[in-house]
Amino acid sequence: MQKPITCNILGTDIAVTNMEETISLLEHYRDELRGQYICVSNVHTTVLAYEDEAYRNVQRNAALCLPDGKPLSVYSKKHGFPNAERVTGPDLMGELFSRSNGLRHYFYGGTQETIAILSSRLPKQYPQLQIAGMVSPPFRPLTKEEDEAEIQKMNDSHADIIWVGLGAPKQENWMYQHKGRVNSVMIGVGAGFDYHAGTIKRAPLWMQKASLEWLYRLLQDPKRLFRRYLRTNLKFLWLTRK
Repeated sequence: MQKPITCNILGTDIAVTNMEETISLLEHYRDELRGQYICVSNVHTTVLAYEDEAYRNVQRNAALCLPDGKPLSVYSKKHGFPNAERVTGPDLMGELFSRSNGLRHYFYGGTQETIAILSSRLPKQYPQLQIAGMVSPPFRPLTKEEDEAEIQKMNDSHADIIWVGLGAPKQENWMYQHKGRVNSVMIGVGAGFDYHAGTIKRAPLWMQKASLEWLYRLLQDPKRLFRRYLRTNLKFLWLTRK
């Protein structure tokens, strides 16, 4: 499998790709990707990786780091990669769900409420979608026995893709710790579960294209996101100013 070329952004190699190329890679190299993981990167995770060597190592060990955040693809374009495009987690999920490609999907993360909505909504919206399993894990560290049981369920499901919705950086650390233990490719999609469940609304397309999706999310959840966005967004702008 030949991976896409990358653009190094603050120490993280971000794939220079687009939606069609990413989908083609997942569909054609599903077996080669088994046991590996894909990070869906944005400004927040890229700054975290810049600041934290251990987390940077997690990003570097990924099969791919996709440019979920529009500023990452914009940066790549400005630094010699004119074909760089954004590949968001929720959009990637929707595109793969809508195709008759035989892929089996397993969902790990989110709340019980979100998983219940997904289990009802997705089969109606995507009749051809093959769901191998859906699990909302406890919001605490699992015991070794519990973790082994979860891995066994995933492997017994014969899933091709494990969608991991634990939020960053927890989901990336989880995927790194389970690399080679899970017989599927793991993809960390953050709030992707909530977007598809409708519990969080996507920004209008014009805001997405203008790199303002972060602002839309901030307006929806200012208490949780204000400090994070203020610090990481400003730091990213400062560190990539040249």
